[in-house]
Amino acid sequence: MLADEEQEEDFQRFLRRVDDITNLVQGLNSTDPAVKEKAVAETEKRLRDQETSKEEESKTTVNRTVINTRASVKDMANAEAVNTDGFLAILEQDAKERAKRRKRNEHLANALKGKGNDAFRKGDYVIAIQRYTEGLEKLKDKQELYTNRAQAYLKMHEYEKAIGDCEWALKCNEKCIKAYFLMGKTHLALKRYSESRQCYEKILQIDPQKESLFKDCMNEVNLEEKRMKDEERAMSEVQSGKLAALSIKELLQKLDRPDQNILYYTGGIRLLTEAVKGCTEQTLFRTNNGFSILKDNEIVRRGFCAERKNAAEVDLSVSLLVLWQAVCAGNEENQRLLLTHPDVNAQLPKLLSSGVSEIQKETLALISLYLENENGRRLLVRHQDLTKWLQILMTFVNSTDARASSAMNILSDLTEEERFRTQCRVMLSTGVLPLFTHLLTSAKLVNQAALARCIGIMGNLCADVVIRMQMAECRECWQACLKLVDEYFDVSTPKYQDCLFAVLGLIMNLLLEPNVIIQYFAVDISGRCMSLLRDKDERIVTRAIGVLSRILPASSSAVEEVVKRGVVKKMIKFLKAGGQITSNYGIKTLSICTRSNRQAQEDLVKSDKRFNVLLKLLDSEDEMIVGNAAFCLGQCLVVPGAATSLLNSNVVMILLKHAGGDATRPLVQENAAIALGKLCVAEPRHIFQLRKLNGLAILNSSMKYVHSI
Repeated sequence: MLADEEQEEDFQRFLRRVDDITNLVQGLNSTDPAVKEKAVAETEKRLRDQETSKEEESKTTVNRTVINTRASVKDMANAEAVNTDGFLAILEQDAKERAKRRKRNEHLANALKGKGNDAFRKGDYVIAIQRYTEGLEKLKDKQELYTNRAQAYLKMHEYEKAIGDCEWALKCNEKCIKAYFLMGKTHLALKRYSESRQCYEKILQIDPQKESLFKDCMNEVNLEEKRMKDEERAMSEVQSGKLAALSIKELLQKLDRPDQNILYYTGGIRLLTEAVKGCTEQTLFRTNNGFSILKDNEIVRRGFCAERKNAAEVDLSVSLLVLWQAVCAGNEENQRLLLTHPDVNAQLPKLLSSGVSEIQKETLALISLYLENENGRRLLVRHQDLTKWLQILMTFVNSTDARASSAMNILSDLTEEERFRTQCRVMLSTGVLPLFTHLLTSAKLVNQAALARCIGIMGNLCADVVIRMQMAECRECWQACLKLVDEYFDVSTPKYQDCLFAVLGLIMNLLLEPNVIIQYFAVDISGRCMSLLRDKDERIVTRAIGVLSRILPASSSAVEEVVKRGVVKKMIKFLKAGGQITSNYGIKTLSICTRSNRQAQEDLVKSDKRFNVLLKLLDSEDEMIVGNAAFCLGQCLVVPGAATSLLNSNVVMILLKHAGGDATRPLVQENAAIALGKLCVAEPRHIFQLRKLNGLAILNSSMKYVHSI
């Protein structure tokens, strides 16, 4: 009886193993990537276990067709051992074959993905879907094929299929950002705003560095949800019979009548503009195809797009521009639709350069709407070719009315956009710089307030290295800047002062790109700056010193000229007066002059007796000032008597403090160590003070800096 029970138990154990193996085989053949992946892992684990140790052999024998429950325990045990070894060997062989087959299938799947991508780029989404599907038949767990097919389904507006593919991609890789991105887009298309936001939030959770993408996506959802709510509210007002809402639809229907006189359409557009009072009317204008006026009405389109407009066409164009301002003010969806209209997109730069003041004025006003917020600015930069805009808007400096200010406001906002700065490079040398130099040389004749802003804008554009290099290599630009400086001495109006201030700032920016042309103009530029140091406007004086600090390193001849004209005495005077920016520029100018010019060194010793100014600067919190002051002091100690004049000062303690590590910049430590070393060499009595402060060890550790003594 006991033997029968043991046989039955062994038999049941064997059946359980058969079930396990059957489940493994089914898992390996599953179409679900997750199930298949789990089965592969379990199989590989069993193979590893088989290699390291044999499990206790079961004692049941099984025939493929008939289970022999009467066989001896020993016979069943031997049979199971043989079957188990054989099965695991088959599994091992199968694993190798599967690996080989997977590699082959992966190659085929990648090829099909490439073909699908080619079709997608051509806009043939049906073929793209077919190729991605064929790729998935080769490799069912390839994430990219699911996301690519989802993208194609999205283009075909087959939204549920797109979501399904995104879910499959996430089964392959739960952190697939593209799957969440496409799923968010699909939910948005289905007006499932909450689900869309959840998808985008997942992206940020997976990769916090995708914050910019997250913000763009969330902004898109918010705008779309607002658009839908606006349209629902507008339809509600129409259904309730509100006159203001009904009038929009009626006026648009009247404007839709073909073959009317151009004056008829102009009058209708003006009435329509008056009817637009707020968001509801703006929305009804959009939902009733208001933007199709230009596309569907040949008379309106011809008048608006005419290159040389007669009086009636000018009135029509102005009326349209005013209407668009009314329907686009604060309405980003309307702004997008207008800017993506082919005729409007093409005509904007032409309207700006039309020469008709009323058209230009209203075009500038329309563009200004887009620059009131970040979304509008992005729309403008994304959908407009801005390569000629800098040149076109710069011409308004010649205007004496409000157009000049509007144009400069637009340019100022656009310079914040990297895409605009990049596009400015295209026309800079051929179109922009010739116009800019002409404006500089005609400064007395143009709108000087606008010119000052224009110069400032060009200075800001110099933050772009390519633009800065092109301008710095333009000889005519330098000549025009010098001419404007020269004319300043004859024109003393506040507006011209603003132009000069802006030009000095531009010159400072251009001096960041040293070249042979700068060397050529160095003497002339530094000479003008020396003359400007007498100016009553402190802003101009400060910038003139700033230009000197950047131009003098380019030319030893310029250094000699300014030293002869008393630059050292003037700088000491300004440094005594104080001021952070002036001090920074002034001490840098002195450090350049004293570096190689003996006259400058002697002038500094005479002008700053006992080095009171330099000692004060050495106590500055600005390390750039400290470093240059230490450098100047070190250069001037070669003058006889200079070091002796410092015997009763605390110079040793100050220099020791900076050389010993209080300064964080290595160059400041170096300059302080060199000055301290030169001080002790020039006047050995300073060594007593150094010893008293236990500073010899610090100086010795700093000797690596003083090899030049």
